[in-house]
Amino acid sequence: MDANIQVKQKNINNKVQVQKEPVLVKWALISIVLLFLTLFLVVPLIAIFVKAFEKGSWVYFEAISNPDSLSAIKLTLLVVIIAVPINTIFGVIAAWAITKYEFKGKNLLITLIDLPFAVSPVIAGLIFVLLFGLHGVFGQILMENNIKIIFAVPGIVLATLFVTFPFIARELIPIMQSQGTAEEEASIILGAGGFRTFWNITLPNIKWALLHGVILATARTIGEFGAVSVVSGHIRGLTNTLPLHIEILYNEYQFSASFAVASLMSIFAIISLIIKSIVESKTKHLQLER
Repeated sequence: MDANIQVKQKNINNKVQVQKEPVLVKWALISIVLLFLTLFLVVPLIAIFVKAFEKGSWVYFEAISNPDSLSAIKLTLLVVIIAVPINTIFGVIAAWAITKYEFKGKNLLITLIDLPFAVSPVIAGLIFVLLFGLHGVFGQILMENNIKIIFAVPGIVLATLFVTFPFIARELIPIMQSQGTAEEEASIILGAGGFRTFWNITLPNIKWALLHGVILATARTIGEFGAVSVVSGHIRGLTNTLPLHIEILYNEYQFSASFAVASLMSIFAIISLIIKSIVESKTKHLQLER
């Protein structure tokens, strides 16, 4: 018996020695990662703020308080307010259907959810132009009813919805699959209805993953450029979101103003990363408790 224990312990020690990397290799890899992040993330981020304040704080605050800048900020926030809640509802419903039920076409549904990851945002924007543009499939009907989608806010919202709808569903599906259906089934057997089961059982279990998905969807909504650029028409003060407004300022050689507006998006990105890190730590903590 003692001999078997010694053999097992020896095998474990051998595995640990094999898996243990030399200290030099470990620090070389860490140094490469830190150097890469410094060159391609930290330095450009610092450069944005340096360039934004290059001509003084007065120019900076004038750039972000300009009517066109304020209009771009308002439009971006409007798109966030519309798109993120819709994507949240869709993501929860899609994740619930995929993880709680068995049905034909489930793999096809998962593939369709992943479609925006494979399709270029520019192509997505062109699809909406072909559908709702003046010479598109539904263009004549929309024009007769005085409904404007392309080169207007509805088109921007639709393009953003298409690009961002996988984020929340993709965050929830793995979590809900790992949790299984035992708790929900027990709740229903005890007499709870579907909504009560979701509110008291499912939602508390997925709340951190849901919040993580909302953060990712919000960040992508604010930063989306390709699809929105195609459907917006770049109408100054009307259909320009923050990324489009930054592009226009830069193309007009208003470099300090463009970097000033870009710094607002950078600040939001930093805040999103901080919240994302907190949410991820909470999620890992809950997984360890389980």
